[in-house]
Amino acid sequence: MLERAFAEACATQGIVPGTADYAHYMVAVHQTLGEPAVDVFRALFPGNTGRAEAAALSFERSFRAAIERHGLLPVPGALEAIERLRESGVRVCMITGLSRRLLGIVLDTLGWWRLVDLALSPEDVPRGCPWPDQMLAAMLRLGVEDVREAAYAGSTASGIRCGRRAGARIVAGVLTGGHTRERMRTAGATHFITGIGDFPALLADTRPEAADVAVPGARMPEDAGPAGAKGAASHGLGERDLSPLVPPQAGAPRIAPPPGTLGAQRAGL
Repeated sequence: MLERAFAEACATQGIVPGTADYAHYMVAVHQTLGEPAVDVFRALFPGNTGRAEAAALSFERSFRAAIERHGLLPVPGALEAIERLRESGVRVCMITGLSRRLLGIVLDTLGWWRLVDLALSPEDVPRGCPWPDQMLAAMLRLGVEDVREAAYAGSTASGIRCGRRAGARIVAGVLTGGHTRERMRTAGATHFITGIGDFPALLADTRPEAADVAVPGARMPEDAGPAGAKGAASHGLGERDLSPLVPPQAGAPRIAPPPGTLGAQRAGL
C-alpha cells in the first residue's frame, strides 16, 4: 500500500512508471522508508515546497483510499506480541512515519486503540525518524526513568537510528520487510529477530547476567555491545500508561506510528 501510494503521488507530478525518473524516485522512496512522507517528498522535490506538499496530499488520499478498499491486517505475530508484552508489564508505543490522520485510520481499522498504550506520528514531535524525537517522547510520556530501560523494534534503517539516537539499550531489527539486515546493522541494530512475534522473547531473555544466552530467532551483530536489562519497548512501540491512549486534543483527530515500530518497558515491572 505504501509503495502504491507513493507511486500514485509521484504520478500526479508527472513522474510515471516506465520512465527513468520514476525508477530513480522509487529507489529514493525505498531508501527513506520509515521517514515522514512529507520529508520524503521534500527530498524528492528539493526547492519546490508546493510540489512536495501537493504530492504529500496525494499520498495521503491514495493510502486512505487503499485502506478503505482493501482493509488492513496486522503482520503475523504482532497482536500476540503486543498482548504478551503488556501481560508482562511492558508499556507499548507505536511509532510511525504516517500523518496523525492516517495513524488514526490505521488504529481504527485494526481496532487497536486500547491495545497499545501510546501512538505517535511525526506531527507529535519536532522531527520524525531518523531523529530520536518520537522515541524520547514515548519515554517521557510513559514514565521511563532511564533511556537504557527502553527497547525498540522496527524494520527500517531510519527507525533503527531513532532508537539508537534515543539511547535505547535494545534496538532490534525485524527481518520481515523494509530494509535489509546489513542496512539495519549499519544503522546500529543491536539485535535481529525474524519477526515481531520474537520481540517478547528477546526482551525476556536479554538481561545483563544473560548476555550470552541465545534467543530463538534473534541474532546479535558482531559489533554489538552487552545486552541490556528489560526496559521500555517501542515498535517504531513505548511504556504502559495508567491513563487511556493519549487523549485527543480539542477539535483534533483522535490520534497521537503506521504500524511501524515496540516501545518501552520499565525495569522491575
